[in-house]
Amino acid sequence: MLEKKASRNDMLTLLGKPLYDIWMQLNEMIDARYEMEQIWHQGGKAWTYEYKYRRGGKTLCTLYARENHFGFMVILGKYEREKFEADRESYSEVVQAIYDQTKTYHDGKWLMFEPTDTAMFADFIKLLAIKRKPNRK
Repeated sequence: MLEKKASRNDMLTLLGKPLYDIWMQLNEMIDARYEMEQIWHQGGKAWTYEYKYRRGGKTLCTLYARENHFGFMVILGKYEREKFEADRESYSEVVQAIYDQTKTYHDGKWLMFEPTDTAMFADFIKLLAIKRKPNRK
């Protein structure tokens, strides 16, 4: 865990205004649907920051940030993959392609998206609902 979370200015400088706005919109959409613990971490080798949504020891999703890029990751376990596959036609072709190209590990598919606009946000919300029903009204 980071000693101090990234500030608005840190994120604006890192991502740039257009991506920062998209980052904020995605966070607002998640916050509107889910009451979760939000945890900042260092992003490892590939990313500067990691921002996790967790509850009860389980991660809903993780956002990653580095210079002029951000990522949105959802890990689908076996039963979650079955739910996705039963309804895959309701997702965009881009999401289906990323799903198909993602390697399946023993603990699931680690789907990583690098949005540059809000086009996939409806799909992201559906993916999150597979993992956990929204707990805010």
